[in-house]
Amino acid sequence: MRLRRVRRLFRDLSGRTDHDVVRLVRRQLEAVLAGLELTLAVVRGELPPAEARARMREIEHDGDQRRAELVVLLRSTIAAPMDREDLYRVSRSADDILDHLRDLVREFDLLGVRAEPLLGPPLAAVESGVHALHEAIGHLVDRPSDVGRAALLARKASVREECQHALADLLSGDLDVDMLKRRELLLRVDAVGMRLGEAADALSDGAIKRYY
Repeated sequence: MRLRRVRRLFRDLSGRTDHDVVRLVRRQLEAVLAGLELTLAVVRGELPPAEARARMREIEHDGDQRRAELVVLLRSTIAAPMDREDLYRVSRSADDILDHLRDLVREFDLLGVRAEPLLGPPLAAVESGVHALHEAIGHLVDRPSDVGRAALLARKASVREECQHALADLLSGDLDVDMLKRRELLLRVDAVGMRLGEAADALSDGAIKRYY
């Protein structure tokens, strides 16, 4: 047991753990980006929702696996590259984003919606924000002073604004069942944007605690 602790301490002090943590968080965010790509294909009518649901299960499984590995690593780590609680919050929010994307694809299938162009711009804003998060996490070890800036870019992704524009366009038409279905899908994307903001906030909090 003592030897194991010594090895763990050496691994942490050598920086190997920092790189492992960064790798796992980035892999989880890459699963989110894969889920976004799949969702955008559904939104554009390029992929049937039923087929997308099956693919999304595989992507979600990959993201869950990376998150589980990260949790185990954080529990056994003496010194993480950032506050462990904040890293956990980032990972949890990323998991929530992927869950909402899964639900969005499922709702497309259940509601019988084949495509919805109004969702394109807000989802593109989500994609931009997740890329910024991915970049910020990559700076944790080698360029920690850049973490806060990249996290701010993720926080400023215009998801809510794009959702508001889409909602205004939607409500300018007739009130019918089709409009109500589309509104539910739009609300789901807005929830994705909120989880993105939470991930960016957690990363910013961790950066301030560790590097400022």
